[in-house]
Amino acid sequence: MATSRAEDPEPRYLLRGATPDDGVELLELARFLDSVNLPHDSAALRSSLQQSERSFSGTEGEPRRREYRFVVVDRRQGRIVGSSMILGQLGRRDAPYIFFDVGQEERYSQTLDRYFVHRVLTIGYSFNGPTELGGLVVHPDARRSSERLGLLVSYLRFLWLAMHREDFQDHLLAELMPPLEADGTSHLWEAVGRRFTGLDYREADRLSKSNKEFIRSLFPDGEIYVSLLPEQAQAVVGAVGRETRGVQRMLERIGFRYAQRVDPFDGGPHYVARTDAVEPVRKAAKRLVAIGGRRGGKTRRALVGVAKETSPYLLAAPVWIDADEDESASDAILTLDEQSAQLLEVQAGDSVWMLPLPG
Repeated sequence: MATSRAEDPEPRYLLRGATPDDGVELLELARFLDSVNLPHDSAALRSSLQQSERSFSGTEGEPRRREYRFVVVDRRQGRIVGSSMILGQLGRRDAPYIFFDVGQEERYSQTLDRYFVHRVLTIGYSFNGPTELGGLVVHPDARRSSERLGLLVSYLRFLWLAMHREDFQDHLLAELMPPLEADGTSHLWEAVGRRFTGLDYREADRLSKSNKEFIRSLFPDGEIYVSLLPEQAQAVVGAVGRETRGVQRMLERIGFRYAQRVDPFDGGPHYVARTDAVEPVRKAAKRLVAIGGRRGGKTRRALVGVAKETSPYLLAAPVWIDADEDESASDAILTLDEQSAQLLEVQAGDSVWMLPLPG
């Protein structure tokens, strides 16, 4: 969407790859998510950041095992205010992708003239799963920013995917957080998982990051009728938590759809899409940099990123560009103002990647 407003050309927010030095600030962010992909646990988070560093640097040689973490930095406040992740592949032979398929079973009694449609859960496994998008969180103090930081740090993942398309699977998965109690209680886990494993939700969720054997060994193979579960557990199967609905709308707008699958721990819905069909992956394009003022007239926002040989391996920022930038041209020039070029550490003639942002 184009605009003719005069905007401050110097971006307030810098997006980049995470580094091992980001642990303290990310631990603070993890208080507002505390998921398997962003645990509020210093040791687990340190290990995740080390894996991210190996992934960006390429020392983790197998692309399917790479896990990239990204952050958004408020340059005025000098702190990290958001984060997101890409996992190269969710579901391998040594660590399957595990889910509940959500199906329906129809029952009718002619004698009683009674008809029922039951929802049923069936455990499923995949050993050649999709690339996963996860760990998306923005600090509550920054969620009202006009910069739409959640969108930026989410789109940064698609930009990186487009830059390194060969390293990722042909399908993408995003697991959305369901409604949880204030203390983190999952009603589905209390009704199902705890009964079959004897573990509490957090303990099981953390263990599953490195070892999924207990799920395959202890969970039932047959169908679980949702109608037999407590009403609070029934209500969360496939439901999206209030704070995650914005992410749901964004995913649906760019091509993701509910897969009729949910997380076996908390019932959060799984959204999937073909990688090459996702709008931001399709629209990301490589450009050659020119430096100077804009030509005037209408402008629009784009996320511009550049890969680096050393840590943090990726720098990106939202910038204003001319609205008539030709998205289809493979050798087009992208004109950056001097402040944005300095922030991204690029010079005229360098290659960058550009992703138009929705208005």
